[in-house]
Amino acid sequence: MVRVKRGNVAKKRRQKYLDLAKGYVGSNSRLSTMAGEQVVQSLQFAYIGRRLKKREFRKIWIYRINAAAHTRENIYSKLIGCLRNIDIFINRKMLSLLAFHDLPVFNTLERESRKSILFTR
Repeated sequence: MVRVKRGNVAKKRRQKYLDLAKGYVGSNSRLSTMAGEQVVQSLQFAYIGRRLKKREFRKIWIYRINAAAHTRENIYSKLIGCLRNIDIFINRKMLSLLAFHDLPVFNTLERESRKSILFTR
């Protein structure tokens, strides 16, 4: 049987992790075993971070809407509830952008939501 030399295959396998670990500090970017472990851990953190980012942005949007509602002597929960009552289904991202960049339009929406309070009583 012919002898098979596997140097190229093994080197490619290790190089794959070393390429992904480029920029890591110390032996995490130089030793193939440690680089492989660090790449796996980094990918897990990235996966978790993508989910946490969604939560953090939603929190920021709610803070902005609440701050804008407070300037009009209203609160976030009543504003959202009243907008739902009058069938204005605008998501929190767009509502926070309106509150942050286009206050007259936000004030109009807030005014409309106050009208629904009068009708429900």
